[in-house]
Amino acid sequence: MSQFFQIHTENPQKRLIQQAVDIINKGGVIVYPTDCAYALGCHLGDKSALDKIKRIRKLDDKHNFTLVCRDLSEIGTYAKVDNQMYRLLKAHTPGAYTFILKATTEVPRRLLHPKRRAIGLRIPDNKIAQALLEALGEPIMSTSLIMPGDEEPLSDPYDIRDLLQHEIDLVIDGGYCGVAATTVIGLMDDQPEVIREGAGDISDFE
Repeated sequence: MSQFFQIHTENPQKRLIQQAVDIINKGGVIVYPTDCAYALGCHLGDKSALDKIKRIRKLDDKHNFTLVCRDLSEIGTYAKVDNQMYRLLKAHTPGAYTFILKATTEVPRRLLHPKRRAIGLRIPDNKIAQALLEALGEPIMSTSLIMPGDEEPLSDPYDIRDLLQHEIDLVIDGGYCGVAATTVIGLMDDQPEVIREGAGDISDFE
């Protein structure tokens, strides 16, 4: 049976944030709010938790997972970023973007696209997510909470609890945070590529 925390959207309670981080560190799978939609998350080094997320969403090995980061200093650890890319990232984070970048050796192989060493990275503009990342001290391995057969993420934390209470360890109720996907920008080559248009404005990348 999953736990259910109601966390304040503007002033997240430190006690509950720390309990959520403890669950992540013990191998738990959580549902948490971002600036676009609710997401499934776990410790980036935990294979069994990752496998559980794959089962919930029925994902294959070609799915691009995302490392949700606290700030740009973490991105440099997990992705290869030159000065031009850094300026681009700085101008658009935190925000509703996922950036596909060349991964460093710090990224576990099971998180990488099988044909190219790429990883999705994003910095959410959400105080609960930021508080989690601050307390955890490293990125959360993450994917949007879109159930098999659905096109949009689940948006009601009570519905999420009812549906997944026997498959996950924690649902964080952070209120309504939308059902939009992030805009995905590829930064594998010299020119940015809009891979998916979502909540983030694409005008700077066209």
